[in-house]
Parts: sequence; structure tokens; C-alpha cells
Amino acid sequence: MDGKTPKYAAPALEKGLDILEHLSRAEAGLTQAEIARALGRSVSEIFRMLVVLQERSYIAFDPGTDRYVLTTLMFEISNRTPLIRRLTTAAAPLMRDLAQRINQSVHLAVLAEDSVLIVGQVDPPARHVMSVRLGTRVDVWRASSGRVMMAYQTEDALSAMLARSPLPKEIPEERLRSDLAEIRMRGHEIVDSFVVKGVVNISAPIIGHTGHAIAALTVPHIERFGDPISFSDCCVASIEAAARLTQSVGGGVAEHRQQKDFRRS
Repeated sequence: MDGKTPKYAAPALEKGLDILEHLSRAEAGLTQAEIARALGRSVSEIFRMLVVLQERSYIAFDPGTDRYVLTTLMFEISNRTPLIRRLTTAAAPLMRDLAQRINQSVHLAVLAEDSVLIVGQVDPPARHVMSVRLGTRVDVWRASSGRVMMAYQTEDALSAMLARSPLPKEIPEERLRSDLAEIRMRGHEIVDSFVVKGVVNISAPIIGHTGHAIAALTVPHIERFGDPISFSDCCVASIEAAARLTQSVGGGVAEHRQQKDFRRS
């Protein structure tokens, strides 16, 4: 809860949503008592909520541990959204082919409530991989996927996004806007990961019919000894795959500055 007084109150619904949101942060699940304590509720107060959520298949109960865990139902519901369903259907074969060709993981992201949401993930045949879990959310300014999508928004949309999600003090807005202009000029971003050392993100936008980004295709590139696929070849293949996906969803392809040697931003 954000402390604001709601215009309309629906206490039962709020309790159910609080339970789902709290369980989403608990990988091993939680007991009824742990949920009640975390939410500041009594055990009896949340009992019926847990029963209904279990009956509706949003959560599952493990009798061996007495813990409740989220099911995949919410993820399945989110994937019924027309845009995400259309994107993931079109992207799946392209991502599988790309992962096989470059021997790197590939993920697909969209903007969701001013954060980056991973809606597609394919791992390569290699033994060592760098993957991102489906459903993961990342601050939009912290992810290459987010920066690429921000670069292809209208000025009004970008300003509203920054107003709702202020940047940390160490990242001035002027610097971010300069980076976004560079991304638009290149048509993609190749940059050291903001989250994991040693990973270089290769990210390109998926452009919708309006000319704005609706998603981003990203390869978190890791270097392996003896890998026959050059970094430059990975960049070319990744950017081409994003362009093909853009075309498959009826969008306009972003212009990419010609480069012989791909370098990090």
C-alpha cells in the first residue's frame, strides 16, 4: 500500500491482491502464519482468502511444507494480452533460431507499468548460459531493453515515464536523454550489463506500426573460451533478428548505423 486514501474501498479484493503480491516475492512459498504476519493481518482474516485463491488456481498448497506458492496462472493470464500473445508467437521461432546460431541466450521484453517485463526467454545449446527468468521485472533505466524502448517513445510518453519513475541521483536525466539520442542514431545498444559483470548486452527495438518501440530483443552476451562465433557476428545476427520480428508484427524497421566493428556504447 502507498499510504494514499483510496477513492473506492474494496477491502476483500485488496487483501487478496496483497497476498498475491507478497507471494510473488517468496520463491520457496510461505505458511499461512508467515503471510498473516507479513501483511499485519490475523490468521483467521486471511484464511478464506487463501481458500478462494487456491480454489481459483492462483496459488497452490504444499501439504509437505504447509506453504503456499503462486501458480503460473497469472503469467498465463498476462500472456492472453493480445500484444504479448502476438509478440511471443511471432518471436518464438526467431529467438530459437538466433540462440542456436550465436550460442547465446535471447530474451524478449516489453514495458509494463514503467518497468521492463521479460515475456520471452530462449537458452542456447551451450552448457554455460546467461538467462533471465520469465516474468522478471527490472527498472526501465537499468536494463538495456528498457533504454532501447525508451529511445523509441514520443517525447510526451518519455517525459511522463520519467515523472512517474524518477531517476536515481547518480543518473542525471540529461545524461540519460543523451544516451537515448545515441541509441536512436545507432538503432540499437551494445553496452556492459548494468546488473551482471562480464556480460555485454546487445539490444535492439521491436518497432510497432506507429514507429514507436513495443518491445526489445536482447542478447546478454557472455564470452567463452574457444567460441567460434565472433562478438561482431553475434551483434549482426541479433540486430537482424529484431528487424525480422519488427516486420513480422507489421512495424517499421529502425535505421541502424552501419558498423564494421561493433563496440560497446
